[in-house]
Amino acid sequence: MKRPLQIGITGGIGSGKSIICRVFTCLGISVYDADSRAKAVMTTDGILISQIKKEFGGLSYDEQGGLNRQYLAQTVFHDPDKVRILNQLVHPRVKEDYVRWLEDHKQEPYVLKEAALLYEAESDQSLDKIIVVYAPVHVRLKRVLQRDAHRNEEQVKAIMGQQMSDEEKVKRADFVILNDDSKLVLPQVLELHRRFLAGN
Repeated sequence: MKRPLQIGITGGIGSGKSIICRVFTCLGISVYDADSRAKAVMTTDGILISQIKKEFGGLSYDEQGGLNRQYLAQTVFHDPDKVRILNQLVHPRVKEDYVRWLEDHKQEPYVLKEAALLYEAESDQSLDKIIVVYAPVHVRLKRVLQRDAHRNEEQVKAIMGQQMSDEEKVKRADFVILNDDSKLVLPQVLELHRRFLAGN
């Protein structure tokens, strides 16, 4: 089967992954947003819903069947063991979803898989190249607090604490996009776009 070049894109919360992905989308590139797809799978996959309720309680979902994000943030994200259990339930389902999505995009020259926990979920092992979007912690913290009214500084720092360090991500990356407001992002994206279209 002909398959596109599969490029992973990751970075810590607030690094600007989503903005970078929007630029790639404007260039005509398909992006699989693993975090959004995971949220969708968590509310549509009956088996996964049952597993989450069994593990974390019925309050994990609201009366309409949506995720109770506030409850999960309070009960799961401060406990590394609970985060690990949740990820072990969700990641295999998202992996299957990605395989189906890739089949629908197999004629494209390359695709992007955007995921905050790309390395943590070991998704990088099935991809051809990895981009890390980097911004210093203080910049990321400021961005997230401005963006997410429902989160406080303690919660954001807890999420950061669950993610692999920026240094480790950068060390493992094939490419790094610097997004700390000191360097233009567009030329960095265009250069990568040119390389990926050329197949390298």
